[in-house]
Amino acid sequence: MREFLEYVAKRLVDNPDSVVITEEDKDNKVIFKIKVDQADIGKIIGKQGRTAQSMRVLLSAVAAKSGKRAILEVED
Repeated sequence: MREFLEYVAKRLVDNPDSVVITEEDKDNKVIFKIKVDQADIGKIIGKQGRTAQSMRVLLSAVAAKSGKRAILEVED
């Protein structure tokens, strides 16, 4: 799941080296926190949050295959 999220995020931003993804396991949930360069936050969030929401949907589908639940948080 982390590799998938990292792949998508690095393709969206101008500075892919600044993408940092941390994950935290709690029970049957995995919380992913993504941090990017300040100039690239808008590209991760998208207009009205559509890009971030799409990433959440895709991440949920990948997590469901492994029987888990995934949550994506975008950090400033």
